[in-house]
Amino acid sequence: MTSDRRGDYQELVDEISELLGAPATLENRDFELLAFGAYDSEGELDPSVLDPVRTRSILTRRSTAAVRTWFEGFGITRATGPVRIPRTPEAGVHRGRVCLPVRHRGVVLGYVWLLDYDPGPSEEQLAAAMGVTTRIGALLADEAQHGADLTRELRAVLGAEREGQRDLAVAELRTALGGRADGPYTLVCVAPWPSAAPEDTPSVRTVPGATALCTLPWGSADVSLALLMRLRASDALTPAATAAGRLLERVRARGAGHRPATIGPAATPQAAAGIATPRSGLAGLGEAWAEASAAARAAQAEPRLGPVARWSSIGPYRLLTALPRRAAPDPAVGPLLLPVHRELARTAETYLDRAGQAGRTAAELGIHRQTLYYRLSRIGQITGLDLDDGEDRLLLHMALKARRL
Repeated sequence: MTSDRRGDYQELVDEISELLGAPATLENRDFELLAFGAYDSEGELDPSVLDPVRTRSILTRRSTAAVRTWFEGFGITRATGPVRIPRTPEAGVHRGRVCLPVRHRGVVLGYVWLLDYDPGPSEEQLAAAMGVTTRIGALLADEAQHGADLTRELRAVLGAEREGQRDLAVAELRTALGGRADGPYTLVCVAPWPSAAPEDTPSVRTVPGATALCTLPWGSADVSLALLMRLRASDALTPAATAAGRLLERVRARGAGHRPATIGPAATPQAAAGIATPRSGLAGLGEAWAEASAAARAAQAEPRLGPVARWSSIGPYRLLTALPRRAAPDPAVGPLLLPVHRELARTAETYLDRAGQAGRTAAELGIHRQTLYYRLSRIGQITGLDLDDGEDRLLLHMALKARRL
């Protein structure tokens, strides 16, 4: 957010604070703080009367996913007028709230919050304050539109099917970025993302360090969120990891993409994020997106790699993610992947993960060694593979890991 725009928001929030006779705060629809009023009347800003939710919002400039879910439960995303929210100490809300939804053309873009007091603002005061929120909504919409222009260009780069198309799209993105086109960049993939609807897509302004973002297809039915991050240095990926973690919090808050991953035909991956190897500029964004997507898929397949995985850290999945998504299972291993043999498949994978060490495998599975040896014998019978043969073991291990994807 530019300093001029921040000043515009601050002036409008101060205007609402004066109208209502109490301090107001402005958050975007992702519950990230944009401005807060400094109005003080009879100790209204005395820390003793504040609650943890408001204090944290001001100090950290954002609210937690739990707080967001709590307040959204009162219907603020659908409301067109003021919403009163009662005090709930057990939720950390020690003071009641009045929420003024900030909308533009029917879409909620943010919220103005007021600590409730007795006797509280009159209907006339609230109506006047809602008039100010209309002006705030226009500013937020203008910002969103600015981001959308760059979003289309990023989508053109990442969605290009031919090299010539991508080169042209990169040139257009470089022109749009101007001086910001230089320097190290990386791409972040968050998948699956709740939806491609504008109201579910964050503004690039609300993600620190982000230059552009867009949604792209993910599999046959889902979408992913692509985030172009400009880095301070090529070895400083912490901002990208932080942004990915916050976006995953948003996914979890919406209750989307948080499903257990299992081996088998019915497996459905949980939400995860991947980070590509940094590039010195905008060249190679197509390859970077492939890396970020692969890292996200690996984090979905192997919880130990995620929920945020870097391409450099996913090991053999750098090769396995290059396989076609719908590749048929190896004919020898296919029978082992049937639901009836799920426990045997888990045994085989654990055994191979532990380098064929029977003691470690049995301990991890919580079974006797003789039980393990029986299962390994059954695995050999079902697949026709010799687990004492290095290439057969490699084939089985790769097939089991690939099935997770």
